This record gives sequence, structure tokens and C-alpha cells, in this order.
Amino acid sequence: MNKKKIVVAVTGASGSIYAKVLFDKLKDLQDQISEIGIIMSDNAKDVWLHELGNKDYSSYNFRFYDKRDFMAPFASGSAGFDTMIVCPCSMGTLGRVASGVSDDLITRSADVILKERRKLILLVRETPYSLIHINNMKTVTEAGGIICPATPSFYSLPKTIEEVAATVINRVIDLVGFDHDSYQWGK
Repeated sequence: MNKKKIVVAVTGASGSIYAKVLFDKLKDLQDQISEIGIIMSDNAKDVWLHELGNKDYSSYNFRFYDKRDFMAPFASGSAGFDTMIVCPCSMGTLGRVASGVSDDLITRSADVILKERRKLILLVRETPYSLIHINNMKTVTEAGGIICPATPSFYSLPKTIEEVAATVINRVIDLVGFDHDSYQWGK
């Protein structure tokens, strides 16, 4: 199996629980990953503290990059990162990606992933959507990105907030192509 090189961006949208559950899943899938790079905006760190009451993101054994670090390997297509997940993805980030504005490492990395025809997954977190949001999602989809709304499912009868968030993150993990155990309809 080819190990994956993954970049994860966490923006300031509400939904830090999704990022936490994603980090936990990626930690468990280390045998399928050769490299993980994490970018967290300042707002993402503030929202994590507000929503989860801690700064545990810093306890994960991943390499974190500053959003202004354009020397990060995934700022260039030659580094060979094959997947980028933006979790959660704010509408501002979506808009900048859709319009090709590479003003920080998050949007530059998304631009690189799209231009290299690799996998970009945006876990968008907003409700309701405006027509601008919908058009930006359409643009990113037409460019090859995947819009994965942070919309949980309940087939698996989740009991905790982490289990509810995992119904979304498991779909993201499936989209990346990882081999993992999760609830599947009809099985």
C-alpha cells in the first residue's frame, strides 16, 4: 500500500470537534500515512479553546506549520502531498479557494492541490448557505475539489458528540481512501 502524504488545515469556523476527531483518526491510521502537515489559523485555535475548553491540538504528534510559512513542503506541487483536508472550512476560506486567492499557507496549499489534480476535501461548516456560498462550492467542485458538508448521519445510532462528529469524519476518511473500520449502511 502506498502511504499517503496529508495536509490538514483547520480554519476558524465552528466545529472544532470535527478537527479533534479527525486528528484522533489520523493518529490511529499512522501506518497508512508517510507524512502529515497541519495548519491552524489563529481563529481556529481560539474557536478550539472556546468550543472544547482546551488547547489539546498542541499535544498531537503532527508537524504544525504557521499560516504564513510559504516554505512548507506542501506549498509546492513538487513535494507530492496527495490529499488536503480543510476541517472545518469557513466560508471565507472556501471563497478564497474558489477565487484562487493564495494569501496564506491554507489557500496556497489548496491552490497547489487543485492545480496538481490531487484530492482537496473541504468540510464546509455553515448554515444556511447563501447563493455566494453555493456558487463557491460549485466553482471548487468544477475545479476538482470535494465539498463534504459537516452534516452528520444517525444510522449508526451515535451516543456522544464525538460519535456524531465521527459520522462525518469517517466519510472524509473514506474519501481520502484510507482502510478503516466504520459503520456502513446495510452491513
